[in-house]
Amino acid sequence: MAESRETLRQLIRRRLGRHPFVVVSNREPYSHRYQNGRVEWIRPASGLTVALDPVMQASRGLWVAHGSGAADREVSDAAGFVGVPPDRPTYRLKRVWLSKKQEEGYYYGFANSALWPLCHVAYRRPQFREDQWRAYRAVNLLFAEKVAEEVRDQEAFVFIQDYHFALLPRLLRARCPNAIIAQFWHIPWPNPEVFRICPWKREILDGMLGSDMLGFHLRYHCMNFMDTVDRELEARPDREMTALVYQGHTTKIRAFPISIDFEAISHRAAAPETRKLAQVLARKYRFPEKVILGVGADRMDYTKGIPERLDAIDAFLTRYPAYRDRFVFLQAAVPSRSQVEEYRRLDDEIEQKVAQINWKHGNEHWQPVLLLREHLPLNTLLALYRVARFVLVSSLHDGMNLVAKEFVASQVDSNGVLLLSQFTGASRELTDALIINPYSADQVAEKIREAIEMDSTEVRRRMGRMRRLVREQNVYRWAASVIKKLSKLA
Repeated sequence: MAESRETLRQLIRRRLGRHPFVVVSNREPYSHRYQNGRVEWIRPASGLTVALDPVMQASRGLWVAHGSGAADREVSDAAGFVGVPPDRPTYRLKRVWLSKKQEEGYYYGFANSALWPLCHVAYRRPQFREDQWRAYRAVNLLFAEKVAEEVRDQEAFVFIQDYHFALLPRLLRARCPNAIIAQFWHIPWPNPEVFRICPWKREILDGMLGSDMLGFHLRYHCMNFMDTVDRELEARPDREMTALVYQGHTTKIRAFPISIDFEAISHRAAAPETRKLAQVLARKYRFPEKVILGVGADRMDYTKGIPERLDAIDAFLTRYPAYRDRFVFLQAAVPSRSQVEEYRRLDDEIEQKVAQINWKHGNEHWQPVLLLREHLPLNTLLALYRVARFVLVSSLHDGMNLVAKEFVASQVDSNGVLLLSQFTGASRELTDALIINPYSADQVAEKIREAIEMDSTEVRRRMGRMRRLVREQNVYRWAASVIKKLSKLA
């Protein structure tokens, strides 16, 4: 039987008891902005927040995150607290305010110009700058103080998220001696040869080993981390127990493949209003009658392989001109990290590729590629997924990729095909997808043709098996696995 929000709530009550449950992340699960002269809230495009929000609603805990929305301060109290979800609060969000200089050095600087490319095999050179490292340390220290204000000497469970806070576990251990501290690394962990180029590798590893438990998506990443520590620090690896002993403290290393709230997404996708919205979108975007729709939905990030998938669309239309006038590929690309030069170049490259493809293959009545550079609400995405013949996930390197699982959950009619990069964590689970090598435009073009021409019985068979898997391996099961392991450390 699949885990649910209720079974997770019972597990949390049983295993964690009255101990506070605190999540720490850079990105907040909800942000507030000004729209048409009034304040509105949105859910940022983030696999992390999509996965953890239902967990926090079940635990009724505390989430500490950077308050980045333009209207966040207006709706928060003097200490930065606000109840979320905004329309029906079930837990508290504590927003930490950062200056523009702090955000530039810590987030756009060291986290995303050094650690992000270091951990992703996407052929982008990391930039290591002393001033950005100092900013990263300072923000990790600030978050340590803000979390410690709430935890102090309580026997709390603190669950730290991702590469923005590599130093935080060690800092919290000194301030919250009775807390059980876990960290989940949502991106890949590179092999030791790659990680050794980081000038502050020892400080990062020391910070992470302040955790009682350290989680990755895949066992492969766990082994990479253990090998890295074994090479760089005087630590004792226990490979049988998958743990590291460092300075007398044991950190357990575990694989927890993250997932989604399958039932919630499937229910919303099946709603009549979602089907109606799909019809509205078809008129809005002027889809041809009986359109063959392909969809891509990503943050604007070079690890997502958006230029590579556009090359594949170009190759497909060149090889199979019979599909012209009735094929549309809609790429939703949420702007991301535009302060980083690498991302600005990517934005320009994508826009140019779209223009070239539309000029080469399109006409005055039809454009094959539609680029939406905006945040699309979940309902809009689900409506597009419902009518899409295929969704194309062409990540060059991805810890998991939840877009793939969201598409599977939305396929209530099981009439869509998932094209999934072999370099995603999700490809280890969703083996009934059409697995692609995103670096080969010709191969992906052939897989697009295969997806379009696949027999409907085969489409339903493949999607049905993936739906059963994602239903069973949902976010509550992921969270339950984490909670069970955490509770054993208390």
